[in-house]
Amino acid sequence: MKAFRGPKVWLWRWRRNPLKRRADVLEAWVVLGTLLLTVLAGVPAGLAAARSVEHGLARQRATWHPAVARVAARVPGPSRPSGSHASAGERIWAEVRWTAADGSAHTGQVRVEPDIRAGTPVTVWTDPRGHLVSRPTTASEAAFRATLIGLLVGVSTAAVPLAGGLAARARLERRRLDAWDTEWARLGPQWGRTV
Repeated sequence: MKAFRGPKVWLWRWRRNPLKRRADVLEAWVVLGTLLLTVLAGVPAGLAAARSVEHGLARQRATWHPAVARVAARVPGPSRPSGSHASAGERIWAEVRWTAADGSAHTGQVRVEPDIRAGTPVTVWTDPRGHLVSRPTTASEAAFRATLIGLLVGVSTAAVPLAGGLAARARLERRRLDAWDTEWARLGPQWGRTV
């Protein structure tokens, strides 16, 4: 249960006040430390993650290259029940062969359109060693992905000190209410007496 709070007065814990308790000052420092740690942990972590993702995707764009591969065997049409139609974007796995930049021959599986004859050229993407890779992201896709990952990492990192600060503040609140209850138990019965 939260203690009753009157109208909100900004920075009241930092002002001079004879009713201010030691717990109020401690809570002010906890809140300030939590805010600083949240910002100082979340922002650099998010920026570093975004920069790392952006750099990795740029390196992929620079090193991955398209290569012309040839379909190794005839690709059958789609296996659909009679009466149904194949979707326009449907692709089937097929074995392809290509020659890497260093002259070595490679084979691999890629998705191609159905009903392709053997020897049909297909564009594949390879890394510097000639292994199959997916198409690298464009600059705009990389920027979007880096921003999204940076935000997620920054918020996740900032959540750690924020949760710790909220837990510390809740503990201070509990201690303050317990002290209030103790004082009330000691002084409450005296209020009913008349002298």
